[in-house]
Amino acid sequence: MSGRVVRALCSTALAAVVVAASPAVAEPPGPSPSPEAGTAPAAGPAAQGVAGLLEQLQTLYRKAEEAGELYNGTEEELRKRTAEVERLRTELAEARTALDSGRRDAGRLARDQYQGRTDFSVYLRLLLAQDPARALEQSHVIERAQAGRSAVVDRLAGAERHAEDLAARARTAQGRQRALAARRKEQRDTVESRMKGIEAMLASLSPEQIAALSALERRNVGKAQDTLAASGALSSVRLPSPAGSEAVRFAIEQIGKPYVWGAEGPDSFDCSGLTSQAWSDAGRTIPRTSQEQWRQLTRVPIGSLRPGDLVVYFPGATHVALYIGDGLVIQAPRPGATVKVSPLASNPLLGAVRPDPGGVSLSSYTLPELPEGASSGADTGYDAPGS
Repeated sequence: MSGRVVRALCSTALAAVVVAASPAVAEPPGPSPSPEAGTAPAAGPAAQGVAGLLEQLQTLYRKAEEAGELYNGTEEELRKRTAEVERLRTELAEARTALDSGRRDAGRLARDQYQGRTDFSVYLRLLLAQDPARALEQSHVIERAQAGRSAVVDRLAGAERHAEDLAARARTAQGRQRALAARRKEQRDTVESRMKGIEAMLASLSPEQIAALSALERRNVGKAQDTLAASGALSSVRLPSPAGSEAVRFAIEQIGKPYVWGAEGPDSFDCSGLTSQAWSDAGRTIPRTSQEQWRQLTRVPIGSLRPGDLVVYFPGATHVALYIGDGLVIQAPRPGATVKVSPLASNPLLGAVRPDPGGVSLSSYTLPELPEGASSGADTGYDAPGS
């Protein structure tokens, strides 16, 4: 099957997956070992109904999302370790330069002592001087010379210790860097394997199955959004902070760009790549992954959302979107889809976080005009209900 056909199937069939949204507040577990690589289900699609297809696709999507976010976390940690290695290398080079300078000073001191040109001979001459008062007046010369020799020795010893410490730290950092690079490769291979499983599953679906899945998705997402609105969670109107407004503006400008796992722009994004870059453009650095955004940023109730807040989905915090107001979010849903506007309840809610809890709200705010087709395409992310 050609890449164009597979992409077409992905783009069409990915619009078919649906997840029934249900709010949750549980704390997500820490990163878990990567599950086994996703493969196409053993049972053929023709042998099961729409619900069975949904369950299989959702399982594949969930595993791909988990592996993708693990990869993102490893990639971010590798960047930090690489920067640390470069910093230690620079410090080590400077320390070795200082050590070489100290060794040259010590060598000159040794040569002067060997050749009898040290201040010790001056000391003897002063002791043998016929004018003791003159000798006392010049005693500071002796003290200064002795202090200079001690300083050379101390500086050399300190430089040696510092260089040895930096060399050990650099070796440790390089070891961590190599281990992270190996882990990143394993995680990348896992994601790619699982995406092949999804493609195989999608390629086996008939047009009738795709149409049934798509209709079920629209119906379930609409029902979940109606339930959320009926609860009163969307009734309040809150204004964004200046930074939140900028984050919304950035996200709107990305509508239509493709989802690519691990991408942070400018031409493509994954879910947390979009939210982290939106807030970076607004002048605030936030964690790279959806799990760390949920773990580190300030939690806010769904009923207190203001534009710019991040909405986190699924028990494992494996998906995130940016709230823009009016019960809507902007998200990068999944492979085969593009950045789009979706209902807030398009996926099972875990909670919401605010990157700038101390930000003062604007006195007025109008949502920027959305481009045509901003809501087109699939709304759901990856996870499965109750997973």
